[in-house]
Amino acid sequence: MRCARHRLARQRQRLCRVERRRTTGWHGSGHRASRGPHPGCLGCSGGQRAHARAFSQRAKEVGADAVIAMTPYVQELEDEESIVRYYETIGRAAQLPIFIQNHARGSVLSISTMVRLLNEVEQVEYVKEETFPVTHKITGLIEQGGDKLKGVFGGVGGRYLLQEYPRGVAGQMPGCHVTDVVVRLWNALEASDWVEAKRVFGLMSPLFALETLRGSNYPEVLRRRGVTSSARSRLSTTPPTIDAHDYAALDDILRDLEPLFTWSNGPLKYGPPEDAGVASQRLADGSSNVATFDRAG
Repeated sequence: MRCARHRLARQRQRLCRVERRRTTGWHGSGHRASRGPHPGCLGCSGGQRAHARAFSQRAKEVGADAVIAMTPYVQELEDEESIVRYYETIGRAAQLPIFIQNHARGSVLSISTMVRLLNEVEQVEYVKEETFPVTHKITGLIEQGGDKLKGVFGGVGGRYLLQEYPRGVAGQMPGCHVTDVVVRLWNALEASDWVEAKRVFGLMSPLFALETLRGSNYPEVLRRRGVTSSARSRLSTTPPTIDAHDYAALDDILRDLEPLFTWSNGPLKYGPPEDAGVASQRLADGSSNVATFDRAG
């Protein structure tokens, strides 16, 4: 995995248990050595404890170094005891370090609840914080987490990283579409090169607006970069999820980001795909000045 991670964020809840189990592993081999020297963290969130247990056991089977889990995303857990039992189940099944993913799709966890999990669940050692106010919760966790807490990671695509870094985050867990660009941003921060960090962040930031378009931005960027052949997503059943203006904006954003990419699978694709439906028809009718082409270099 030359780009550090090619796993599609936000699709987990759309897969059945069989699909999730089949796609959990390292290039399908189930062998730890196949991913090279990089540590691997696998998601094991489930709609209930039994599901989370099964995915945690699978992570252990394929040689994961850690697991990450938000609370059940079908229905919020209504009491703290249920949350503790949920993570205890994961810990017993995986016997691996656990990242709590604090995300609004599950149950939004307070700092005090996460500190309790750190103290009472042996395997809980890390937090990925994505609930608001993100930066304040990161600071509170670092101040209250104690020695058991090995690190708090940011998420939300990296959009708060310039504010998270001075607060002491251990790293960033972004989506998989422009991970190499986020690595450049992180490396600039580690080198105390704030001029470069702000430059890279400025080129990334227009993507954040498109990321609010449900089920579209991540797979479309992956298609354009040659990771996947299609941007179709189960997250949206009413195409097109991107219109002609969005395709034009994405063209502009990716032209700026392309020099920062360290992973390539051929020429970056520009313009909408042939099956873009209404968006393609608008282009054909001349209602947008964006041409459909694959950039050669």
